[in-house]
Amino acid sequence: MVKLNKIYTRNGDKGLTQLVGGTPISKHSPRVHAYGEVDELNAALGIVRTLFDGHNQKETCYKILTKVQNELFDMGSILATDPTQAWEGMPEISKSHLEQLEGWIDTLNKDLPELNSFVLPGGTQANSFIHLARTICRRAERSISSLSATEPVPANILIYLNRLSDLLFVMARWEVKQEQKDEYLWVPGGTAKVS
Repeated sequence: MVKLNKIYTRNGDKGLTQLVGGTPISKHSPRVHAYGEVDELNAALGIVRTLFDGHNQKETCYKILTKVQNELFDMGSILATDPTQAWEGMPEISKSHLEQLEGWIDTLNKDLPELNSFVLPGGTQANSFIHLARTICRRAERSISSLSATEPVPANILIYLNRLSDLLFVMARWEVKQEQKDEYLWVPGGTAKVS
């Protein structure tokens, strides 16, 4: 269990931080960017989860997001650990995590109408925030992909984020259907009507 008794240490006042294990690192390093963006994604999903809290028909998504947030915290701890300082019992993102995401995607997607256009964020507040989280997820994926070009990153982390962004896309569509609203669809070529 983690215990945080003192929040400020002044150690980071000059643009440095420490990875798990004590390795000093610049706050502008690709590794810090990577786990920082996973943290930002987690915060965005927290907003979405609060919008689902107390809605019986959305309890499934509330539970999914609770699990995902915990898994993202595990992911952040993996990324925040110096690869040479890995420890026994360290969290991991496994194949079963990926299969779980795919199962949730299939469950939420099964009753959605077929798409004939790209979807624009909007329709409901929750839909908009889910799409925002999806784009943060994509950004985190890009940062981690960039990091993996120069440092070791477990392959399942990138796969997980790719599947998670798919899940969030489907969840955004599912949420609009639950609210019996219309999805906002892209009208190409500037032909969208303003009423």
